[in-house]
Amino acid sequence: MLRMVLEGRTTIRDAAVRMGVSYRHAKRVAKSFRERGVKGVLHGNRDRPAWNRTTDALRARIVELSVGSYSCFNDSHFAEMLVEREGINVSRETVRAIRRSEGIGPKCKRRIKRHYKRRPRKECEGLMILWDGSVHRWFGRDRPPCCLMAAIDDATGVVVGLFFTEHECSWAYLELLRRVIKSYGIPVSIYQDRHSSLKRNDSFWSIEEELAGRQDPTQVGAALEGLGIEPIFAMTPQAKGRVERLFGTLQDRLQAELELEGITDIDSANSYIQDRFLSSLNDRFSAAAADVHKAWRKPRPGLDLDRVLAFRYDPTIGKDNAIRYQEIVIDVPPGPNDRSYAGVKAELRQLLDGSWRVYHNDKLIATADPTQIAEPIRARRRRKGERAARHADWVHLASAPSPEAPAYTARGTLKKAGPGRTIGATRIA
Repeated sequence: MLRMVLEGRTTIRDAAVRMGVSYRHAKRVAKSFRERGVKGVLHGNRDRPAWNRTTDALRARIVELSVGSYSCFNDSHFAEMLVEREGINVSRETVRAIRRSEGIGPKCKRRIKRHYKRRPRKECEGLMILWDGSVHRWFGRDRPPCCLMAAIDDATGVVVGLFFTEHECSWAYLELLRRVIKSYGIPVSIYQDRHSSLKRNDSFWSIEEELAGRQDPTQVGAALEGLGIEPIFAMTPQAKGRVERLFGTLQDRLQAELELEGITDIDSANSYIQDRFLSSLNDRFSAAAADVHKAWRKPRPGLDLDRVLAFRYDPTIGKDNAIRYQEIVIDVPPGPNDRSYAGVKAELRQLLDGSWRVYHNDKLIATADPTQIAEPIRARRRRKGERAARHADWVHLASAPSPEAPAYTARGTLKKAGPGRTIGATRIA
């Protein structure tokens, strides 16, 4: 087209239309072609290195860090660490391109996911939180697994509670709830799975439950009732996808940072989470709620939060004014006017710190020193003259059982005696 213009067989305006460029640009190209020939059509920066090209030394440094200290980091997280800790300001796409050119693959491969209907977020903060526990080898493959307990606000995505513990159990959920209430307040509802610490999964109904028309809740469920929190149970893991995706992020980022810092124990990891990790995580991944008002509730005046967030048992005080519950003995002092509590049904509470309290008619009548907390189990009891177990109680597993006592796992289930077997007068549910 440019030769036709120079030979006078067509106009520049018609050539511009045919070449798909503007009239002014066609004039510039025609002038360059007239002066330099075919080379005048080429771009002026052809065969020249880009001004923002990553130098070979910088590329080598990024590769060295990528296979060294930051080998457990994904592309985005690695790019963030380069800026924060190494002073290297490169984009995530640059990091990805360099890594792939050196044969370093992605940390995890994406796969096609099933289609699920999206659930809209709640309108304001505190209307609903999602909580769960993730058992994983958080401190490396050569370390035993432990559990990370997490709670996330549905409206904003803010992680409102996060800490490590040995097991996913009732104590872990009560402690997580205590931390959430201390930092933010009481939520309106909690979205959760059907873990045995959260929901009764057995089909046994005691006489008392049949008369009441409902099964008694778990220890955690009783605490939620006492605080007026609505429990919502998910049918699938995808239903509580926000907390599940949170664990995916934490297994990617938190585990990499713990390895970078050389942290291999629960106490140090919890300190690192509270001091450094949690605030930066919320700053990066949280979002603003649709409504600026917050639905967190403050505990009502006079509410003993320690009493509500505790394990409850209902023993009967003996004739010697002592409570013998499993292998725990608590002496009850005399009441007003030297009153005896012998034969009285008491409310026995073990707090989250392991200490014991005894209540009668909502009055504290005795205390005891802390003991190790064990997961309570629901046990069926057969009274004298009954052929089958028709009653059930929460049984506390003593911290130091006798050699004759049955052995239990960390979650409170029998190791040797399976379901349906009777040990003494107690039938395991």
